[in-house]
Amino acid sequence: MAQLNTDTRINEITMSSCCGAEAKNAKERRLLWIVLILNFSMFVVEFIAGWLANSSGLLADSLDMLADAAVYSLSLYAVGKSLLHKGRAALANGYLQLSLGLLVLLDVARRIWLGSEPQSDLMFSIGFMALIINMICFGILYQFRQGDVNLKASWICSRNDMLANIGILISAFLVGRLNTAWPDWAIGSVIAIIVIHSSIAIIREAKESLKESESQKIAESNDSIA
Repeated sequence: MAQLNTDTRINEITMSSCCGAEAKNAKERRLLWIVLILNFSMFVVEFIAGWLANSSGLLADSLDMLADAAVYSLSLYAVGKSLLHKGRAALANGYLQLSLGLLVLLDVARRIWLGSEPQSDLMFSIGFMALIINMICFGILYQFRQGDVNLKASWICSRNDMLANIGILISAFLVGRLNTAWPDWAIGSVIAIIVIHSSIAIIREAKESLKESESQKIAESNDSIA
């Protein structure tokens, strides 16, 4: 009878642990879906506005929003997955952001070579809208700042976006005040550099996660042989 009670208790603990993990994963998925929809919607708005305003800063930030949407999509895929799957998803996130950051730098160089006349009023209004959206996302993801590699990457993206939006507001003011496109080109370059820097950090952490996963597989294999 004592053994039966012990087994029952173990099963109850196991079921409780599984239910808790499922509830946690469901919450993470729900919050990631919210920030994914917000970021992709803002990407569409900001990309169109960037072309209309002839603004490198808005275009750079819109691509950053698109990269974030991809990050959240891959993070959704990784929720509840093994460490190996999470590492691979984070690695894909990092390389995507790195590619977009380099493309933005090329676009800024093109605009400097050909010249452009950004519209400061449209830059300011869209930049402010993007800042509000990113503040909402930052608040939603704040609880995950110490989470696994993908959720932490999502939080880092949101934090960087707010800094970029503040830069766009400042550059919009300077473009209107000084009647020159250089502040817009500068913020576009800064956003690209921030994206590249963050992507390198994400890639490095993802590779460490993959190494840890490989070490776990080796340890498990050795235990099974023993």
